[in-house]
Amino acid sequence: MNGGGTMGKIWLVGAGPGDPDLITVKGLKAIKQADVILYDRLISMELLEYAKEGTELIFCGKLPDRHFVQQENINEILVEHAKEGKQVVRLKGGDPYVFGRGGEEAAFAVKHGIEFEVIPGITSGIAAPAYAGIPVTHRDLGASFAIVTGHRKEGADEEMKWASLAKGIDTIAIYMGVKNLPYIQEQLVKHGKPPETPAALIHWGTTAKQQTVTGTLSNIYDVAQKEGITNPSMIIVGEVVKMRDQLKWFGEQNGIVNTAGVEK
Repeated sequence: MNGGGTMGKIWLVGAGPGDPDLITVKGLKAIKQADVILYDRLISMELLEYAKEGTELIFCGKLPDRHFVQQENINEILVEHAKEGKQVVRLKGGDPYVFGRGGEEAAFAVKHGIEFEVIPGITSGIAAPAYAGIPVTHRDLGASFAIVTGHRKEGADEEMKWASLAKGIDTIAIYMGVKNLPYIQEQLVKHGKPPETPAALIHWGTTAKQQTVTGTLSNIYDVAQKEGITNPSMIIVGEVVKMRDQLKWFGEQNGIVNTAGVEK
């Protein structure tokens, strides 16, 4: 890691989806050489054990209903330490540029003349279903794949987006959507996605706490409620969910629920 003279550098590092072994080699190198690490709530704490002695660790975790450190403050902390000549790692769950606000942090660095680098990470929208036995694309079942946020609001623009998702995308991976799942179900069905479309929720994907429930677009919320599935969970909607029975390989401590929500 070369900060370029006395000025430091900011590294936006994707920690991956939860399993610490899924971080990239380059991401791990950045952690080992960092002077300061700002880390999020959903990263594996095991990754911080690779930090060198004396590295300053700053928790920047967020919960769905509140932020421990506001994004504006995070931006300022990153730049402040870099201006002191330090190598600063922003360690983010998944990938920095997939619902991680990494683009905002990078833009703030540019605004203040700070060198930065992005180290991509494996995002949960691909990794969680893979660990649950669900390929997000399949030659016979899904040729298109979309990653969307579950924090969606009503409005004219939203109607067009839901219509495009329902009619034009085979597999939909929805982040942060458990709370809004009834609304998501309603909008997808309203705009043409068949109610019998297979769906899955993957809780704590790729970790020892992983739990997967499956159902259809019409009943997946009821199944999730029955089984107590909450955030963090990835929602997958599409015919590819059918592959789970054949391709599931990862052991799940908390059991498996089938499409009827009865098998444990």
